[in-house]
Amino acid sequence: MTDMPTALSLREVGPRDGLQNEDPVSTETKIELIDRLSGTGVSRIEAVSFVHPRAIPQMADAAEVAAQMTRASGVRYSALVPNFKGAERALDAGFNEIEVVVSASDTHNKKNLNRSTAESLDDIAAIIDLAHGRGATVQVIVSTAWGCPYEGEVPTERVMWVVNTAAAHGADSLSFGDTTGMATPTRVTRLIGETRSAHADKPLNLHFHNTRGTGLANVLAALQLGVTDFDASVGGLGGCPYAPGASGNIATEELVHMVEDMGIDTGVNLDALLDTAAYAERAVGRTLPSQVLRAGPRTRLAQS
Repeated sequence: MTDMPTALSLREVGPRDGLQNEDPVSTETKIELIDRLSGTGVSRIEAVSFVHPRAIPQMADAAEVAAQMTRASGVRYSALVPNFKGAERALDAGFNEIEVVVSASDTHNKKNLNRSTAESLDDIAAIIDLAHGRGATVQVIVSTAWGCPYEGEVPTERVMWVVNTAAAHGADSLSFGDTTGMATPTRVTRLIGETRSAHADKPLNLHFHNTRGTGLANVLAALQLGVTDFDASVGGLGGCPYAPGASGNIATEELVHMVEDMGIDTGVNLDALLDTAAYAERAVGRTLPSQVLRAGPRTRLAQS
């Protein structure tokens, strides 16, 4: 265990990972959500994904969103891609940070990307070459890193095979996705340890779901090991269309509320973030799972 960090880097994934699991909303609503998030102090936003519209129709207007959103100074915007074609589209849309996803389990990868994990890794090698040739960076996101809804446990050795292959292909950074909230602090600690032993200098991001109530506990376990890069979704929006029961990204405002009270700086204005979470809730037309959105921060007092 290391000393607690004094600051962390937060990537807001609501506009992509959040909205892809909802009934489609308008292009204007997506742009408004991104622009509102850009004003909260969040330093990174995963704005869109470039996937085939038949696969995820919610992201069919990715190019339009990318062209019309306001790219605020001091905010980095990224796009997720599933394959080489998606990477070309993202680069053409002006993104210089792309994320490519691959599942550690073959079954989930085939449902998500219609190919085996090994086939996706071959494609990732070409994507990295393409992106580097155009001055962009690539983060490889390993989904089902702590378990697969179809296969159950995913051996750490299998996850590390994916990690090692991605690193050998030249990935600029790595991310682990807890696709259906199967991670627990002990499992998080184990995988971080294995990854640090093999790739001590490779930047690491973590993407937790709160599906089984362990999301913030997993963040705390990672913080205790010095990890400072996390994904979160405004209001707790999101999930995975190809993983039953995957709803429940950790809510950005819950993460900010917890770590700021621990003395860990996020750079985020919590009041502005809560206003944005309320907008997101109105936009999707359902009650979002964020408890801080419901109850407010711990400093909010009841009417006497």
